[in-house]
Amino acid sequence: MVIEQQVTEAVINGVRQLYGADVAPGSIQLQKTKKEFTGHLTLVVFPFLRSSKKSPEQTAREIGEYLTANEPAVATFNVIKGFLNLTIAAPCWIELLNDIHRQDDYGYTPAAESSPLVMIEYSSPNTNKPLHLGHIRNNLLGYSLAEIMKANGKKVVKTNIVNDRGVHICKSMLAWQKWGNGATPELTGKKGDHLIGDFYVLFDKHYKQELKELEARGLTKEEAESQSLLMAETREMLRQWEAGDPEVRRLWETMNSWVYAGFDETYQMMGVDFDKIYYESQTYLEGKKEVLRGTDKGVFSRRKDGSVWADLTADGLDEKLLLRADGTSVYMTQDIGTAKLRFDDYPIDKMIYVVGNEQNYHFQVLSILLDKLGFAFGKGLVHFSYGMVELPEGKMKSREGTVVDADDLMDEMINTAREISQELGKLDEMTPQEAADIARIVGLGSLKYFILKVDPRKNMTFNPQESIDFNGNTGPFIQYTYARIRSVLRKAAEQGITIPSQLPASSPLTAKEENLIQLLAAFATTVQEAGEQCSPALVANYAYELVKEYNQFYHDFPILREEDTVVKTLRLTLSANVAKVVKSAMSLLGIEMPERM
Repeated sequence: MVIEQQVTEAVINGVRQLYGADVAPGSIQLQKTKKEFTGHLTLVVFPFLRSSKKSPEQTAREIGEYLTANEPAVATFNVIKGFLNLTIAAPCWIELLNDIHRQDDYGYTPAAESSPLVMIEYSSPNTNKPLHLGHIRNNLLGYSLAEIMKANGKKVVKTNIVNDRGVHICKSMLAWQKWGNGATPELTGKKGDHLIGDFYVLFDKHYKQELKELEARGLTKEEAESQSLLMAETREMLRQWEAGDPEVRRLWETMNSWVYAGFDETYQMMGVDFDKIYYESQTYLEGKKEVLRGTDKGVFSRRKDGSVWADLTADGLDEKLLLRADGTSVYMTQDIGTAKLRFDDYPIDKMIYVVGNEQNYHFQVLSILLDKLGFAFGKGLVHFSYGMVELPEGKMKSREGTVVDADDLMDEMINTAREISQELGKLDEMTPQEAADIARIVGLGSLKYFILKVDPRKNMTFNPQESIDFNGNTGPFIQYTYARIRSVLRKAAEQGITIPSQLPASSPLTAKEENLIQLLAAFATTVQEAGEQCSPALVANYAYELVKEYNQFYHDFPILREEDTVVKTLRLTLSANVAKVVKSAMSLLGIEMPERM
């Protein structure tokens, strides 16, 4: 914010003039004045008491007198204990609004040739089931984080690692072989990922029944699991896959192709995409190669059964399996290979993994292992650890078929948005296509906003009904405010009113308008903080605060009915920039904004 910079420089000069002391810009604490006090910016004066050798109140008063005499931006001041509340002169707010008005992409920093490259991994689906509610939070966080990094001037590569091999994949394959009867997406009318997910659930059903029968014969749970024929067949299929068995590979490729087609539909509806997709089936061999290299160098050790382990006890952790006794790899093996390939493919300056907090230990280990293998990037990996998302009914389990599919949830959100919008009369006088588009924008906007407004590090409960509310801290409230502003601007254009490229410095301002301009200006620092903290929630809640403030202004002050042309032009300019910034903020969350509602 330019005004804050001006005031900061003036305070530095003031402390030097008044007390003969030099202070660093970082020691100057300026914050927005609390609503119960008069002023725009508040300066904390306690850091200057050592130099002034006076009371907090007297120091604040002397600095306030200096600023009003020497800094044109400061009109008046008042002192509350050790806090100096500054009122900024009206022409400064007009100048700031003009500056925001001139920039179509206000708050964004364009990437330069020398900008650092950030790779962000998100989604990471398994090809044995469709995407679910947990994946929705992952994808929305990853995509939004990528957009926020771009807005902060970073080069960004959005990447995905598809877990397309392993025991869990073979479970679906074996179930299809045994009980599929040649089922295909075309024959069943099901999306491919949903069809394969059904077979994953079916495998678990038969497996549990087998264990139950074995335990009924007197076996313990552990003995029954070790003697399971189904699990033995699954492991054998994995060994055949890793050996390149043609028949197993053909089935794997066919079933995966069904899943990928389904994933693509889901990603498109969700509004997320990727610049580069890696597949575990292509990276695990690289990982095995690195593990074997580490074994040869004594970094890892091989046990009598042939399995390979990393001893991390010296790092305060435990021993970690890297290759099973039969030579098959584990997740960690794949992640080592994927990391190496990514840094071979791109000049990455920062690698961010968007993965739930249940994997905190996994990424702690991955970082250590890569470092032990001699990769310079090992210690610099960032795990963006986020909390779990649940429904009001509680936790979900994929293998038991109790997971809420992403497709089903998005469809439900769109249908609910349509029903509520119709009840409120917001779809009146729209064509069926326009109404369908609004329902989609509002439904998905509700879902995205409700999830992204929460601090990503916290666990959360997603309540579909709460999210679609046209009042309060919700996506529809923000979308409706935006549509309302766009309606005002269209009516102004119909009346032949044009918004000038610049407002005169003498334009009169109310306190509410000054506060709105101050909030608009805060977008730039909000984007910066969201990038530094990896928190889309900062952007989401900023958008809500801005539209909440605008709605109060809209109800209290006339815009098109204002008779004073200068005032009307100012309010239209202010409204247009609120709409612009709100749309920019919501785009960072991957949320579309409707032109009418």
